[in-house]
Parts: sequence; C-alpha cells; structure tokens
Amino acid sequence: MRNWHNILVSPSTSILRTIQVIDKEGLRAALVVDDQQTLLGVVTDGDIRRCLLKNFNLNEPIYKIMNVKPIFSFIHDSREQILSKLQSHRIQHVPIVDEQMRIVDFAILEDLLTSTQKTNSVFVMAGGMGKRLFPLTENCPKPLLKVGNKPVLEIVLENFIKSGFKNFYFSVNYKSEMIKDYFNSGEKWGVNIQYVEEKQRLGTAGAIGLLKELPSEPFFVINADVITNIDFQCLLDYHLESKVDATMCIREHEQAIPYGVVHRDDETHHLLNIIEKPVRQFHVNTGIYILNPAIIRLLIPNTFCDMPDLLMTCVKHGYKVATFPLKEYWLDIGRHEDLERAHHDYEKVF
Repeated sequence: MRNWHNILVSPSTSILRTIQVIDKEGLRAALVVDDQQTLLGVVTDGDIRRCLLKNFNLNEPIYKIMNVKPIFSFIHDSREQILSKLQSHRIQHVPIVDEQMRIVDFAILEDLLTSTQKTNSVFVMAGGMGKRLFPLTENCPKPLLKVGNKPVLEIVLENFIKSGFKNFYFSVNYKSEMIKDYFNSGEKWGVNIQYVEEKQRLGTAGAIGLLKELPSEPFFVINADVITNIDFQCLLDYHLESKVDATMCIREHEQAIPYGVVHRDDETHHLLNIIEKPVRQFHVNTGIYILNPAIIRLLIPNTFCDMPDLLMTCVKHGYKVATFPLKEYWLDIGRHEDLERAHHDYEKVF
C-alpha cells in the first residue's frame, strides 16, 4: 500500500489538473471525493485516454468523466479478498472505504502480489496409494482425483498460492509420472514445484529426509488429500510468535455413543450414574504441520517414519511442539464418503 492522499481530487478539479495528479503520483488513478473524503468516483488512465479521444475540453470539471460506480473494497476485507477482487475484475488498483464510503486506503495489485509472496517452502505428501478409495485410485493417484472440477492436489496448491507461497516440494511414489505430467514445474500457476521421489514408501515424514537442500526457514508439511480454507499465513504467524520448533494443526472431533453409558463403583459394582447417549470430544490430527529445519536432523535417512512418530520424537528430545486449533473448513479425503462430501461442499467453501 502506498501513500494515496496525493491522488484525492474534488469533483470540480479540472480534467487537466487531474491528469497532472495522475502523472505525478504514478498510481494510474485519481480518487474523486467530497470534503469528508467520501468516495464519489474514480478516474483512471483509461478514462483519461477516452476523454482525449473524444476531444473533451480539459478545463471541464473531472466529475463529467469520472466512473461514478467504481469497484471498491471495504476496510474489513482481508488481503486475500482484495487480491481476489483485483484479479477477478482484471484491474490494477481499488480504493478501500469504511462503512460511510470514506477513503481509508488504496490497494495496488503489484504491491499486494509482492508483499504476499513468501519464501517458506511447502512440502506436500503426495505418494500414497489411496487403497481405501479403490477402484477410483486403481488407475489414478489419489492426489489427482477431482473435487468439483479440479484435482485435490491442485486445490491444495492454489490455497497456498492465495496466501503468497510459491516454493513447493511434492513427495511422489504411486503413479508419480501422472502427477508430474499434470503439474510439471508449476509454471502454469506461477510457482516452483520440485519433486522428491520415494523409491520405497517412507511414511508421512520419512520423505522429508530425501531433500537435497535443507530449508533455511520454517516450512509447511501437508497431506495431499487435505482440503481446507485455513489462512496459511495466519498459521505461520502463530508458529513464529509461539517460538516453537514444530506446530501441528488439530481439530475438535465429536463422537456420539449411541447407548446409555453406565458409571459404577469399581469395588462394589454398585450403580452410580447412567448418561444417555453422551457425546465425547477429542482433538484430532489434521495432517497440516510447520517444522523448523532442525527437526529434519531427527529423521534417519531412508527409514519409514510417520509425522506423529516424528513429533513424539521431538517431544522426547526436548523440542517444543505447539498445537494450532483449526476452526476453518477441513476435510481429509480418505474414504469414498469423504470424497462425496467434498463434492457437495466444494462450491460452498471455495
């Protein structure tokens, strides 16, 4: 976000003076406001060009050529929402207003793209066979099964891209060539994808030990069959602020017991209480993690290791492992009924 105060003009400002403001500030637009800085309209380079082609008198007031129904965002919109609006409307900038339509900021696409790009790597575990989804995975790796009109792994990739991450490692094994043929180097998405080849199954953590170059900063690890709309930047901020060595995303899971649960005295066996159909709550692992590079040293090369085992090893060695409660949408596509639910939820969530 740059200084936008210098591109404010009043409705009576001349077209010529507005051209000078746009040219001087280099923001390719001027915002037309009243005395309370209420947004009345926007004038862009394109509006000026069309004005010149129509031979307008440049001494005419700017309100005669301004766009009185400009696209804008509200102050409470997230960075991702503003970026999405800019990209979907194919515009380069958008004014930010409060509830009274007063200008409070000015967002520029170039600035948002630059500021949101992160150098932290994302390690995606995409090598599983997906046996529980047979026969769907008999000829197609689970990460390429479609939800909506996109492969699951593409949804995972695009969610990280929305948060500004661009460096990816895909750990592949089962039908790896199909995954590599689809994603290649990531150029289509404007990101960098490298592949880690598992010659043998190494679990959800063991493949990390195959990295030729160790990350220099905290990196994400995520299962390729996890669909979520979590803000990954928020997760990274939490990890860094907690000053821990690893962070595991958890989610509250409820389990309903369809019977009356009996409580009795263990010694006398006398009845103490009966609770009808209680609901028990647990915290479950979501398959989303952040690890500091030092954690990789705990892995034994070419040895099977799942993430829960690695995290418990961290705890035993005195490393600090935080948990991050995930309140956003999350679904692990491991079974046929999960895949059906994902199809049903897709349009509502993404």
